[in-house]
Amino acid sequence: MTEQSPSRDVACRDSRGKARIGAIVPVSNTNLEPDLVMLRPSGVSLHFMRAGGYDLDQVPDSDQMRRFAAASLDQVLTALMASKPDVILYGCTSATLSQGPAYDAAFRERIEAATGVPAITAAGALVEALADLDVWDVGFCSPYTEQLNDEAAAFLTAAGVNVVHREYVGEDLGNYGQGALTPEAVFQLGLRADHADARAVVLSCTDMRAVEVIGVLEDRLGKPVVTSNQAMMHAAIKRLGLGDSVSGRLGRVGYSKTRAAE
Repeated sequence: MTEQSPSRDVACRDSRGKARIGAIVPVSNTNLEPDLVMLRPSGVSLHFMRAGGYDLDQVPDSDQMRRFAAASLDQVLTALMASKPDVILYGCTSATLSQGPAYDAAFRERIEAATGVPAITAAGALVEALADLDVWDVGFCSPYTEQLNDEAAAFLTAAGVNVVHREYVGEDLGNYGQGALTPEAVFQLGLRADHADARAVVLSCTDMRAVEVIGVLEDRLGKPVVTSNQAMMHAAIKRLGLGDSVSGRLGRVGYSKTRAAE
């Protein structure tokens, strides 16, 4: 019998066993899955289900995102629940940002009622992360259309967040254009979103490569940076009771109330 490699055995134990995170991913999104893999706590496995319901050839504006939120949710949840996740992430910020906090809360409750496990929306996670930081004055940016960018800022305002400045990416990008922004482009967008009165900068969109620039942007600005995917993982770690278990990869958000779960 061939002896099992100790290093391989350790790697297997590290990748699963503590909990399972399920995530719903828009079909054109290419960055949510890699980001969550980077942010995954030791011993937690990730299980993804892709969802459509929007026109890939159209600019993802407010109407497209509203249609996506309503499309095929029950079917997607049924498929995702086959992996028996302990928590579910809804990985499209703009789908519920475009419709306000009340819709976002009702949408989360709908997922929880259908599955029996805690659910986290990307939009709700942004607000939760800011609350854990006790930061309410922010600069905001996204790769959304200008109208959707304004609606996203209005969502935060309605949730009690003071958006002191917001920055538009400068053009209405298509579904693949949002994900194609380089980390350097995202870094520069984050710099432009900052303001002297902002105590944090929010970079919204699960398909924007913002996780890769959290550390350097926080170092440059001297304040917390909150991104959609980082905020969802932060909230998931809290729901799972894992404490701060990602070695600082969550930036300053990871050192707020994440430890309260321990």
